[in-house]
Amino acid sequence: MAIEVLKWKFLSNAAQPTTLADAWKSYFAGIALSLITPNRIGEYPGRLLYLKRKNTVRLVSVSILGAFTQFVTLFFYGIIGLCYYNFAFPGYWQQIALGISFIVLALLLVAFFLFEQWASWIENFPWLRRLHTYRSLIHRFSMSEQLIVLGLSMLRFLIYSVQFLLLLAWMNIPLLTIKGWLLTTLYFWCIAVIPSIAFAELGIRGQVSLFIFQSSTGNVIGVLIASLGLWAINLILPALIGSVLLIRIRFFK
Repeated sequence: MAIEVLKWKFLSNAAQPTTLADAWKSYFAGIALSLITPNRIGEYPGRLLYLKRKNTVRLVSVSILGAFTQFVTLFFYGIIGLCYYNFAFPGYWQQIALGISFIVLALLLVAFFLFEQWASWIENFPWLRRLHTYRSLIHRFSMSEQLIVLGLSMLRFLIYSVQFLLLLAWMNIPLLTIKGWLLTTLYFWCIAVIPSIAFAELGIRGQVSLFIFQSSTGNVIGVLIASLGLWAINLILPALIGSVLLIRIRFFK
């Protein structure tokens, strides 16, 4: 969580000064709102609710950049997992999934590296002009800064992967190996691309984890508990904190 909060603070500072405490509160609020949106797409809009609306348009645009880094990260590592899965379990549908993922990643990378060009276009919509404030004072990201944001997303993914592998190890499932990590990347990719909402996601996580790890372990209960633990630690607990914070702001009064 701390890595994502640091990334969000870095992003939101491009629109307005944001303290670390505000970044944490904003992050928790976003997690809470994401529970009721498909595939948790409401996470970044939820974060905006807790920040002062000093420069709403720029906050929206940097939120989009943050979402893009997450998708780029998921598809990058997902492709690594899909490559392994195609090698270990070759099949027609696996090849199709890998090919589509390469295309999606290429499109995401183009959008990511050209972010400042098309973000400026979005900010010039006539109906957004009343929210547009002092464009010359808005911080624009350099390529190196964008790569820092992407690097934080990559690091966050690695931490989540290690968390899941440690939970599996705790359940006496010895997958602290390269193979285990490759299967974990595929697991996170599947969770991201399968349509769901957070309350139904637990069942999907269980089914996906059993499908992916069935070739490596017969400990069904252990896999399900590890999936539940990861879900609770990184989603439910932060969402409970965020729900309390959202109740306190005017939007929910």
